[in-house]
Amino acid sequence: MASVTSLAASVNQRVADALSAALPEAGAADPLLRRSDRADFQANGMLALAKKLKGNPRELAAQVVDAIGESDVLKEIEVSGPGFLNITIADEAIVKTLAERAADARLGVPYAASPGTTVIDYAQPNVAKEMHVGHLRSAVIGAAMVEILEFTGEKVIRRHHIGDWGTQFGMLIQYLTEHPHELDHEGGEGAEVSGEEAASNLNRLYKASRALFDSDEEFKERARRRVVDLQAGDEQTLAMWQRFVDESKIYFYSVFNKLDMDVRDPDIVGESGYNAMLEETCRLLEESGVAVRSEGALCVFFDDVKGPDGNPVPLIVKKSDGGYGYAATDLSAIRDRVQNLGADTLLYVVDVRQSLHFKMVFETARRAGWLDDKAHAVQLAFGTVLGKDGKPFKTRAGETVRLVDLLDEAIDRATTVVREKNNEKIALTEEEIVENGTQIGIGAVKYADLSTSASRDYKFDLDQMVSLNGDTSVYLQYAYARIQSIKRRAGETRPVAHPELPLAPAERALGLHLDGFAEVIAEAAASYEPHRLAAYLYQLASHLTTFYDQCQVVSADNPAEVVENRLFLCDLTGRTLHQGMALLGIRTPERL
Repeated sequence: MASVTSLAASVNQRVADALSAALPEAGAADPLLRRSDRADFQANGMLALAKKLKGNPRELAAQVVDAIGESDVLKEIEVSGPGFLNITIADEAIVKTLAERAADARLGVPYAASPGTTVIDYAQPNVAKEMHVGHLRSAVIGAAMVEILEFTGEKVIRRHHIGDWGTQFGMLIQYLTEHPHELDHEGGEGAEVSGEEAASNLNRLYKASRALFDSDEEFKERARRRVVDLQAGDEQTLAMWQRFVDESKIYFYSVFNKLDMDVRDPDIVGESGYNAMLEETCRLLEESGVAVRSEGALCVFFDDVKGPDGNPVPLIVKKSDGGYGYAATDLSAIRDRVQNLGADTLLYVVDVRQSLHFKMVFETARRAGWLDDKAHAVQLAFGTVLGKDGKPFKTRAGETVRLVDLLDEAIDRATTVVREKNNEKIALTEEEIVENGTQIGIGAVKYADLSTSASRDYKFDLDQMVSLNGDTSVYLQYAYARIQSIKRRAGETRPVAHPELPLAPAERALGLHLDGFAEVIAEAAASYEPHRLAAYLYQLASHLTTFYDQCQVVSADNPAEVVENRLFLCDLTGRTLHQGMALLGIRTPERL
């Protein structure tokens, strides 16, 4: 089905055409249309235009109204104040437009006019280390952007740039070589391994190897030699390294599954995946003059990046001892993603504290010609997860919070809420209580993150997250479940749009908000801001609450067509909530 033109776009075009007709000498002019509490929309563009032409804005506004003329979309246009246009949409036009959206499986959301290929780098845990609360935001924000961009028609390639290389693996591999059963599983070879067992194995081995590395100089020397073997591609050393990677993936997948995220093996291309490119990357940078030797290291300098002493701070691509810095790997990844994967956009969902590093990496890639007008890179920088005290989120003992513990607590809290709200009328089974508790708990964690602008820090407060009141995912999930309950009560009565009926104020407000779904998807995709979609969905649920309070849906006192029309509004609201929440990675239980 063809995309549906929103009422806002239709009105904007009519006013723009009228502006051009009334003042052809002004050329194309922006009506500056926006939603208003004085009418459905307000156009303010006449003020700036009148100032530019040294005319009277009210007189210009009156000319525009005359030029618009009669319309089946517009019910009333009023000149207000110094030259505003207050515009009211006809009830019939609202319902007809919503009926077009309801007839489309995509709710009238168009595909992007010229979709490209975006590589999203997100959810980057480290091999042989447990995931903590600091890994949450990259995973949640990145997964939402994958869904939003794919919904607009963009080709999205997922990349999980896991930390699977570096000097610490010499320590780990050497310890495993000397203690070969430390990664053995309880059920023996071939036994199914839980994420918790894998995490326990890795955590125990890491702590033991670190303690030995710090206390035993001979072991430390053996570990350093093992790093050389790893980098040289020694077969036995690589096999041991692969055991760490495989064990870590068991653990990663258990956490991502708990987060209800789709992470696939081919999408995991860690630091090691670019090893073969590192030397060539350095050679190309040096031969082109982008990088220069400084005190034995290969560096890239920037006029605007200086240290506290005023001296330039370089991006170190290759260290003086011959080792490669993170920059060499990141630059090689850019080459691969642009030249081999055909990316137009590289989107990095990475902590804001790494902004300077990525600024220098992106600029280096531009100087080398790997990024240009056809391929560009963007950092979707996110802030820190804070505790209730406004400080970085820690345990009471001051340690970093394990991500799996945080998710389990969210599920437990949410399950308690669901069980307390269950009654004879709802009659959820124990299985449904557990399933709904899981969906609500994980949804609460995700929504708290996604409803905040990514660049801002936010406080992690589980009590607030699982609350039925306020801007929470639970509020949205209950709104969706309420709609399903209304539809069940309606029995055989089906949702049917009736454009001929007048709309109550709450019906109008809900309908006009529903009509803005496509525009907010486009905005969230273009700006990489999933919080725009979260805000839209919260407002939609709020409009539904007002509608529910003011407009009885299933009632014998209402004519059949009124019941059908209100069921139609409920049904479209439910579908919009379901689709919008799915794009944020949040499930919507049918019964709560």
